[in-house]
Amino acid sequence: MSPSSTDVLPGGPGDAAIFEAKTALPPPVIPDGRIELIGLSRDELAAELAALGAPAFRARQLWQWIYVRGATSFEGMTDLSKDFRSRLAERFVIGRPQPVRRQQSVDGTQKWLLRFVDGQEAECVHIPEEDRGTLCVSSQVGCTLSCKFCHTGTQRLVRNLTPAEIVGQVMACRDVFGEWPAPENGRKLTNIVMMGMGEPLFNFENVAKALKIVMDPAGVAVSRRKITLSTSGVVPMIRRCGEELNVMLAVSLHAVTDELRDVLVPLNRKYPIKDLLAACRDYPGLSNARRITFEYVMLKGVNDSPAEARQLIRLLAGIPSKINLIPFNPWPGAPYECSSDDAIDGFAGVLMKAGYISPVRTPRGRDIMAACGQLKSDSERVRRNKAAPEAVTEPC
Repeated sequence: MSPSSTDVLPGGPGDAAIFEAKTALPPPVIPDGRIELIGLSRDELAAELAALGAPAFRARQLWQWIYVRGATSFEGMTDLSKDFRSRLAERFVIGRPQPVRRQQSVDGTQKWLLRFVDGQEAECVHIPEEDRGTLCVSSQVGCTLSCKFCHTGTQRLVRNLTPAEIVGQVMACRDVFGEWPAPENGRKLTNIVMMGMGEPLFNFENVAKALKIVMDPAGVAVSRRKITLSTSGVVPMIRRCGEELNVMLAVSLHAVTDELRDVLVPLNRKYPIKDLLAACRDYPGLSNARRITFEYVMLKGVNDSPAEARQLIRLLAGIPSKINLIPFNPWPGAPYECSSDDAIDGFAGVLMKAGYISPVRTPRGRDIMAACGQLKSDSERVRRNKAAPEAVTEPC
């Protein structure tokens, strides 16, 4: 059952925490009762091993095996005794989400449909570029924000993803590329963006725990400067995100008036533009070297006029900013059309003349429904229609 409208837009100073509690269903249980080690913090891992009577250094060894070498079982951990490995295997498991469907775009983008232990599924996307490879990670199964231009938002929220399931997306990608241990140069996975299914700040505890594991220099070791968290504007959680994670922040803005943003991003009815931008101005660590990225989808005749570009400049005054202009990625039945190239170029020109970095994002993975705002929708369509053609699809 999806949350009610009051759940979507809760009230009071603890809004995000209240919402998180309502949507945070109990994490799925490993069917055989063993404990999943992925997603445990260092302290939690040490406590579990201490309960077995193991010395503290065993936890460090296990951490290295899991997050540096990518171990998926205990058998190959040759610096542990055979008896200890057997005891670990009886009590614990090192799992991965199960990749059930892989698609590859003509531009090299790859999308994986991943299945978790309770049968729920989410998608993540790897976008290769010349100087980096970015993994777009999901934080929830489904979404509750109902942003009008986003196909992902047409699906009901099922549940939050656990730390294990969030970290597991990163590990599954590294499995595909054979990056255990990760090479010093030429990595295919260098950057992470929390821009997949769901609103990360509505699942902050799990997202934060997962990202701390991913950022651990003695493990997966992705620098916080290469991690971006995207939010639609959960104002009460923005400062906490900066204080606890200090990752790069992206804000889905998409409109310059509350009247329009109330329609495009319904969360704006609770946290209007003025409050959102005030939170952005106070974001910890904000500087010209660490700008906030504002995402702005280009919708034909809706938000793409030069006047709106000038208003955007006025709104962002004083905030070190980068503005990503995103050509609308269409989907069947979408209520909007993408702005024309001339309109996008004109909008970008106004911003650049005012001194803003304002790249037009090149759509990636459109042919496999892997572009911004399209995640999971295609996989749901395929499940509804088993006869749907899948010319660019192959099983994992």
